[in-house]
Amino acid sequence: MKPILVLQHEATQGPGVLLDHLDSKDLPYWLLMSPLEGRTPASARDYSGIIVLGSDYSVNDDLPWIAREHALLQDAVQRHIPVLGHCFGAQLLARSLGAKVQRNSYPNIGWGQVWSSPYAQRVMGLPRRAVLFNWHYDTFQIPSGASRTLYGPHCLNKGFCLGPHWAFQGHLEVTADSIRQWCDYGHQELKQVYGPAAQDAEHILSGLDQHLSTLHLIARQTYQRWTDQLLERAGAARAQIHMPSLYAGQ
Repeated sequence: MKPILVLQHEATQGPGVLLDHLDSKDLPYWLLMSPLEGRTPASARDYSGIIVLGSDYSVNDDLPWIAREHALLQDAVQRHIPVLGHCFGAQLLARSLGAKVQRNSYPNIGWGQVWSSPYAQRVMGLPRRAVLFNWHYDTFQIPSGASRTLYGPHCLNKGFCLGPHWAFQGHLEVTADSIRQWCDYGHQELKQVYGPAAQDAEHILSGLDQHLSTLHLIARQTYQRWTDQLLERAGAARAQIHMPSLYAGQ
């Protein structure tokens, strides 16, 4: 199986429980700190899938590394290589599929309730209702041909899927340490942000273990379903390689 490419953009926004899943299933991966290392691949052909994590930047920022990642995801879509996007990664996937990314009506910071579509419940294993962790100001339109998988009261488009490409506006990968670090790193930001979907550090950290216990169940289920696709594709590719020719022996 080809490795999974994991694109990380901020030192404080690591892969968390996502990496735990990949390690527990002994799945090969390459974790690339994209902006710092400046080695974003030009092609997706060498990977079984691509996972894009969050960022402090907007996908609309005119920066070379964002342009390179945008081109990489377009290449992955053209090659039918599955993409999994978290927050910034979800917005970049939407943009790579031709959808617009714009400012949301309200900042979404902290714990927020979302609902899932019947399709998401059936295919992605998502519960009908869940509380996810968020930290975003932008939102995406649903790309042409894609299905909305998650929606919330203060951000309509919280997730979508288009075949093997899955997007989550929130963060499934976070841990207790990373959330505490985000609150510490963004303490000035949290003091200045207001709105019906914006929480302060006290609210975010209240009941943290209980929130994460539920969130991690959702994350493990989601990551299992998404990586199952990669294993199935790898198995099908191996079977095709070893399939005997109809003309063998003639």
